Amino acid sequence: MIAARTQPATGLSRVAAATIVAGVMGVSAVIGRRNAPDRSHPGIRGWYKRLDKPSFTPPDAAFGAVWPALETGLAVGGYRLLRQPASASRNLGVGLWLLNTGMIGGWTELFFRKRALGASTAASAMMVGTGASYVLTASKVDKPAGLLGVPFVAWLGFATLLAEQVWQRNADRDAVTQ
Repeated sequence: MIAARTQPATGLSRVAAATIVAGVMGVSAVIGRRNAPDRSHPGIRGWYKRLDKPSFTPPDAAFGAVWPALETGLAVGGYRLLRQPASASRNLGVGLWLLNTGMIGGWTELFFRKRALGASTAASAMMVGTGASYVLTASKVDKPAGLLGVPFVAWLGFATLLAEQVWQRNADRDAVTQ
């Protein structure tokens, strides 16, 4: 009798995982860039500058420094998950990673382009939940991948408070209510 050979379960190759991560993060970056309140988008920039913001709003440069670091953590975490053997937990972690990276671009679309302050606040709060779920799920499969998502969730908590305050202070400017 010939014993059946089984190969050890492996995740995606380095190249496949890196390609997926680059594609997913690239799409999110393009969407975010399309909605950026910078000099290349004067209408968005002027609207954002005119909003009544709370005193704890970070300077614009802080957003430009924080988001690349958070997205790098998510990219590395996603890569690490994709390299793990397929399992229900790993696949759920990858799904939550995809959801969160997609929601980053979606939030910028809601807040900056559509000017839907209430909806963007709700989306940010949902991202806290999906981000925490990602951290917990990913940690069960690959602890570093999960830990790399912790700063993302922490920032989202702060961002949700900030978005809620901007919405309350500018309710008359919420595109959804107009």
